[in-house]
Amino acid sequence: MAEQTEKKLFYRTVFALLIPMALQNLINVGISSIDVIMLGRVGEKVLSGASLGSQVQFIMSLILFGLTSGSSVLIAQYWGKGDKDSIATVFGMAMKMAALVGIFFMVFTEWMLDKIMKIFTNDTEVIAQGVLYLRIVAVSYAISAVTMVYLNTMRGMERVAVATVTYLISMMTNIVVNGLLIFGLFFFPKMGVEGAAIGTLLARIAELLVVIFYNWKKNDVLAFRISFLFRKDKLLFRDFLKYSVPVVFNELMWGAGVSMIAAILGHMGSSAVAANSVAQVVRQLATVVAFGVSSTTAILIGKVIGEGKLDMAKEYGRRFRRLSIITGLIGAAVVLLARPIVMQAFTLSEEARGYLGIMMLIMSYFVVGQSYNTTLIVGIFRGGGDTLFGLILDVSVMWGISILFGAVGAFVFRLSVPLVYMILLSDEVIKIPITTWRYRTYRWLQDVTR
Repeated sequence: MAEQTEKKLFYRTVFALLIPMALQNLINVGISSIDVIMLGRVGEKVLSGASLGSQVQFIMSLILFGLTSGSSVLIAQYWGKGDKDSIATVFGMAMKMAALVGIFFMVFTEWMLDKIMKIFTNDTEVIAQGVLYLRIVAVSYAISAVTMVYLNTMRGMERVAVATVTYLISMMTNIVVNGLLIFGLFFFPKMGVEGAAIGTLLARIAELLVVIFYNWKKNDVLAFRISFLFRKDKLLFRDFLKYSVPVVFNELMWGAGVSMIAAILGHMGSSAVAANSVAQVVRQLATVVAFGVSSTTAILIGKVIGEGKLDMAKEYGRRFRRLSIITGLIGAAVVLLARPIVMQAFTLSEEARGYLGIMMLIMSYFVVGQSYNTTLIVGIFRGGGDTLFGLILDVSVMWGISILFGAVGAFVFRLSVPLVYMILLSDEVIKIPITTWRYRTYRWLQDVTR
């Protein structure tokens, strides 16, 4: 009876966190998809330029996610321990580091516009569209860095609704501004890709304003103060680096890998780029629940470890692993059901449409592996303090196998786009037995608090 009551409480807590976080992920996909959907109506070159230009934001977001994931290892466990003072110190450290990252990316991007685009493609028209997009959207990088750290810190303390509201307002702002400026509705000028960039910038500003309001008026747990930035604690800073640095490099190598995949496809033609842009949107939609599960896993695993309940952490891991398989299969079904609709929804060439159909079949089994591996690596392992394993795994499998052989297939053996794509997306399948082995060793189960 007590076990049934505990299970009900567990799943009630899981869904209380999962539903708003899955909704956040859905909204975030909506935000990133708006440009793809609207620019897809303008033309293939415009869509490809914005898609490749957005790889800079993608890489920066992964570095920031790495920073906040590393700090969340500490925050979730100190939250379970009830130590708000240590959380405030880690909060300040993460905010300082993230602000520096955002400013660096903003300055570097504005300085290297042409060179950045040439990494991804040699199509002059696509490069020109990407430069127009990046010149405006780069201004938003420092803003998004601050809001991302704040919202992820709130997540670590089980305050997830604020992010849902923030991203919903951001998406609405983006939709309205994009519609007005991309197509020149009413009395607004028709700005194309520049209109999409302005929409993204204004959406990021809206996010920051919501966060400032929440912190000032509504935060009843731990409102951020400027004084947090000046807190010093050598032991906590050492812990922060110990758990954040491997995650930052893990996310950076993974994100660089995704960008490398885009670059390889970019040199195989704009049709391959456009098809991949659409396929990635579908993948993001299919994994909103799976990524919500991984975030929920990290929070609850970290919390019970901080409370000293190691046996419960093992049981939670078992339940979340099972849940990841279910969400992965649901994601695969979403991809397959959406395939015929998506193939007709975008203005693509016949070649790009043919690529897209095959890419979505490959994506259907890819999301099952991604759901499983992400829940284990980002949720269970990181929540338990094991942040180094994911770095080693991604570098060895993603870079040493899928990207290496994908590049060789594309540029040495001149394989077709679908075959190259299958190789490039093979890493999640290869990782399944390795993450399963790591999970069963329980080496991830570590109390990192002091």
